[in-house]
Amino acid sequence: MVQPHTVIFDVGKVLFDWEPRFLYERLIEDDRALEAFLASVVTREWHFQHDAGRPFAETSAELGARFPEHAALIAAWGPRFNETLGLAIPGMTALVEALDAAGVPLFAITNFSGEFWPPFRAREAALFDRFRDIVVSGDEKLVKPDPAIYALALRRFGLEGPDAVFIDDSLPNVAAAADAGIHALHFTGAAKLRADLEGLGLL
Repeated sequence: MVQPHTVIFDVGKVLFDWEPRFLYERLIEDDRALEAFLASVVTREWHFQHDAGRPFAETSAELGARFPEHAALIAAWGPRFNETLGLAIPGMTALVEALDAAGVPLFAITNFSGEFWPPFRAREAALFDRFRDIVVSGDEKLVKPDPAIYALALRRFGLEGPDAVFIDDSLPNVAAAADAGIHALHFTGAAKLRADLEGLGLL
């Protein structure tokens, strides 16, 4: 087995928590109404269109036409998207800092809207400035676990698959990375990940 020397992270649910509830619990006081709205209106399937590159202006207009009574709440998704992203996952900021201090090249592949990424990247610049490059699905119109996004990322990063360790909370994304020849780790928490990276000689 080739010794990897680089780490490629996922972002949502690995580096930072992501949950639409974080935004909408501030806007909808009734718990049952909140649950219904999240389950049937601003669903994860609807949001996945943004990750795939569709503009929010289009998706929000379509959804607002289907649910005119919720038009104002739907419209809040775009300008307030950062509020769906919570704090760093416990232990992960320190782990990224430790890898960076050890001279390990850091990259990321994230399923993220190309529109919503720049404000979030700016908010968390202290962390993301440590990364050499980040492939954003919405910009590329390719989403994990499509094999094409891993191939694109490796070309962009100047890597061969065995050079890198890829970390994701999604098992299909992990499997696709492994199929691309990358060392792939399923993220379940910072402590386990640190131990895995130590075992690979990266810390």
